[in-house]
Formats: sequence, structure tokens, C-alpha cells
Amino acid sequence: MPVGLRKFIGTFLIVAMVLLYALLATTVATLTLGTSPWWVHLMYFLFTGVLWVLPAMLLIKWMAGPVRK
Repeated sequence: MPVGLRKFIGTFLIVAMVLLYALLATTVATLTLGTSPWWVHLMYFLFTGVLWVLPAMLLIKWMAGPVRK
């Protein structure tokens, strides 16, 4: 698959992943953290705010294509 096509597909996948992840993280927070103290909210959103980077890194590596020697 050409690198240009991978980048095109990957761009849409990253945007969709971030939108779905944000909706899921916010829904979980709304349902479970309603009466929690402020520091629990802070820790939750710090953790979930960084967690999406891991699958995005894998997708960006895929978008770059195979390593040429």
C-alpha cells in the first residue's frame, strides 16, 4: 500500500479514535466519578488524557510505512 494512502486512511482513523475515546472517557467519568473528590477527577483525566497516545503512536508508525534499508 502506498504511503500516501496509508497517511490518508490513518488521518481519518486517528480523528475517529480520538473522538470515540473522548466520548468513552467522559461517559465513564460522568457515570463513576460524580461524588469523588477533585483529586480523583484530576488523576483520572490526567491518566485518560495521556492514554490515547499509545494507540495513536502505533497508528502513526503504520502510517509511515515499512522501514527501508
